[in-house]
This record gives sequence, structure tokens and C-alpha cells, in this order.
Amino acid sequence: MLEVRGLEASYGRIPALRGIDLDIKAGELVALVGANGAGKSTLLRALSGVQPASGNVFFEHQNISAARPERRVSLGIVQVPEGRQVFGPLSVEDNLSLGAYRRGRAQSAQSLERVYGLFPVLAERRRQAAGTLSGGEQQMLAIGRALMARPRLLLLDEPSMGLAPRLVAEIFACVRRLRAADTALLLVEQNARAALAIADRGYVMETGRIVLAATGAELLADAGVRAAYLGL
Repeated sequence: MLEVRGLEASYGRIPALRGIDLDIKAGELVALVGANGAGKSTLLRALSGVQPASGNVFFEHQNISAARPERRVSLGIVQVPEGRQVFGPLSVEDNLSLGAYRRGRAQSAQSLERVYGLFPVLAERRRQAAGTLSGGEQQMLAIGRALMARPRLLLLDEPSMGLAPRLVAEIFACVRRLRAADTALLLVEQNARAALAIADRGYVMETGRIVLAATGAELLADAGVRAAYLGL
């Protein structure tokens, strides 16, 4: 589904991505782990088109390296940003509707019912201002808003950040349900153990480079990965 070859990005003179090669198959869940500052969020931003980058990005065999963000969304690449970034004064349902702004009314209604099925608490709070939701509910809303665009590839940036353990478990349960629905996912997550435990494959990043790639189970068992990222 996704092929990335030689992706480079920088902030001024500071390199952020250095020759990234990465692949994601249809329906696959791929975890991206590494220390803070390794370039994980920059890579997601480059794939969604909001971070200038060089190199080649192919989505379903189509070269989208020069495509603008809105074009990538229309093709099916949708990002859930770090920190949730919901529109606080707007209602839950208005936030969700903004995620479907490129789709027709009938498709939007279908997507809305799907999101409410995944997150019943959002249906209960549909008229409530998004800014008054708990952190976990706002994360559900951010994921729901992305799902309104009917993504084929969902880019998830730190979905468990700042959440209580019970809510983290709920978010990861949602990620597993999305994977079962044949949505491909690229997951950036500081909770490396939880991410790799549900991932088909994983990549390890250090200082803008991918230094290791294997199945999720193999990375969990790797002594170097365990020492560096799993606290073991």
C-alpha cells in the first residue's frame, strides 16, 4: 500500500529524516518506536504532506511525493495528530463532521454511525463542547474525526499520551478493532511494549534513521530493543 524510498527532511540546517525506507501492506499494523527526537512525528507529518520532504512516496503504486495534504487525504491517508488538537468550542458532532468535509452527506452519515459504534461515549456527548471532554474522550474524538474521512491508511501519533492506564487500554482496543476492519495503520507510540505487542511489524528509529525492522514479536524479544525502549 505504501512505499517510502529515501525520504529526507530537516528543520533549517538540522536533519530530521535521513534516507527513510519504509513499507506498509494493506490491512497491516506497523509500529514506529524510538526515543523522543528520533524523528517519528516528523515522518508522519511528511507522509501526510504537512512537513516538506524530499524522496519518493508511493501510495498504491501512485507517486504522491509532490501531492498536497488535501490530495493525500482524498486518496485515503489521514493523520491523527499528537496532542489530539480537537476544536474545543465546537460540539463533538461538529468536530466529527469536519473530518468528512470532502465527502457527501450520505457517506458522512454512514461514517458518523460507524464512529458512534466504535465510541458510544461520543454518541452520548454529541452535543457537548469538545473542550469539556476528558483527555481520553478527546483522543477518541480525534480518532473518530480521522475515521470520518474513510482512511485506507491511518497515521496515529502518540494516541496514549497523557492518558490513565485504563484509557490507554481502551485506545489500544480501538486500534485493534480498526486493524480487524482492514484499515492499515502506522502507529507512533512511546509505549513501545504495547505498540509492538499488537503490531504485525515494527521499525526502530534513531536520530532520523531507521536502524532496525522486524516483526512486532521479534522486536519485543530483541535484547537491544528491550534494553533501550522497554525498560528491561
